[in-house]
Amino acid sequence: MLPHDHHHSNETGDHGDDTMVRGKKLAVVIFFNMVITIAEYIGGAISGSLALISDAGHNLSDVLALALGYAGEKVSEKKPDMTYSFGLKRFEVLIAAVNALALLGIAVYIVHEAVHRFLSPVPIDVRVMLPVALIGLVGNLVSMLVLMKERGSTLNMKAAFLHLLYDTLSSIAVIAAGVAFLLTGLAAIDLVVSLVIVMMIAWSSVSILRDALRIFLQVTPAHIDAGSVYRDLTEVPGVGSVHGLHIWSISSSEVFLSCHICASGETAGIDSDSIIRRVNTMLEENYGIRHTTLQVEITLICEGDGACCRPEERP
Repeated sequence: MLPHDHHHSNETGDHGDDTMVRGKKLAVVIFFNMVITIAEYIGGAISGSLALISDAGHNLSDVLALALGYAGEKVSEKKPDMTYSFGLKRFEVLIAAVNALALLGIAVYIVHEAVHRFLSPVPIDVRVMLPVALIGLVGNLVSMLVLMKERGSTLNMKAAFLHLLYDTLSSIAVIAAGVAFLLTGLAAIDLVVSLVIVMMIAWSSVSILRDALRIFLQVTPAHIDAGSVYRDLTEVPGVGSVHGLHIWSISSSEVFLSCHICASGETAGIDSDSIIRRVNTMLEENYGIRHTTLQVEITLICEGDGACCRPEERP
């Protein structure tokens, strides 16, 4: 069985640098959100705005979620060893799932507070509420810009960016509610805006949880068609048949593949190394798969009751 990993040393260095950058950016965002949380809580207490106090609680939960995300990025830096052969790369997926569940909890909280404010409007001092809400909006926008380039790099960063996005929408909702109250004295718009935010939060949270579960359950990544991979493998020169094919992810960015390849043609003169090189080249060019473990069989050693793979694993 021969493992394969293209440009392993360079790749590890690049991933390490990327993780450090993500960690530093998360630290900056955590600081910004702590400032916003304190400002909104003080502003809400002074103005009597439950909306601002609620948004401060929202931001506090996001600070905790971002701190978990920072911890996830730091732990994911652990290099593989004999005990943790993949390192702790899957930890960032776990943190992303926790963040997604936190988002769902925030959605429930927003619904509760929106209904409460609708049934029992609280007089507010808009002169204090609006400037503080604007500070929160600016802070969230700056935080989003900090994470903009990293928002799709990992599930963890995706979850963190979504937290900031909904913080921004929440700040806009608070400002809209303040303006509406100032102009009309009606609080119904607050409920409507809150419910729209809740629907967006729920949709994105379910998306993150679905992606995290695919990784934990070792499902073939959504962007890869296992049937196409199998067909392309069998078309590589020197490959007679393929069985025991497995495709999975250990993180949101790294895909692994293992399989048994039965060489075609006469056993004499077969170069298994050439077959492995051709297969790895095809997998990287067609599917971006750079981590493979391939077993090339010159004779059919997996036929019958062979212990090398189970019959149900064969396509």
